[in-house]
Amino acid sequence: MAPRSRIICIGSRLIDIDAAGPRVFDRLAARPLPAGVAAVDGGLMGVDLARFLDDIERAVFVDAVEGFAPQGSLVELSADEAAAAAPRSYGHAGGLPFLLGHLAHLVDGPAPSIVVLGIEGPATDDLIARAAERSLALATTGEIRDGASVRV
Repeated sequence: MAPRSRIICIGSRLIDIDAAGPRVFDRLAARPLPAGVAAVDGGLMGVDLARFLDDIERAVFVDAVEGFAPQGSLVELSADEAAAAAPRSYGHAGGLPFLLGHLAHLVDGPAPSIVVLGIEGPATDDLIARAAERSLALATTGEIRDGASVRV
């Protein structure tokens, strides 16, 4: 069965403050995922992540964020909110925001519903576990909304 949803975990395993996404991926990869859900270790692929957005209904990006919520929080951002955080010119810091801002030009067919699940602050084991569970809920229930950010 082709996936209907993808959880795309991004970041660098080599830098503690950016390792939240890969740690969530490891947690998801260690368990069976629901039918129709696939997890992807997106590393630092940037715009190359667009290939994982073709032919799916929902995408949940999991990444470390800064400045959206208090330390130790999970925050859900719409694609538009995350794209608004992009610098004006492309660079490493603009990878995901740049991708989301230019999605219409990078994806074949209609873009999926997208949410960014941000992990604010140090990625404790508890926060990683909460992020893994929340990303699964978003990928399976279709709760993705188009409104303003929300702390969970």
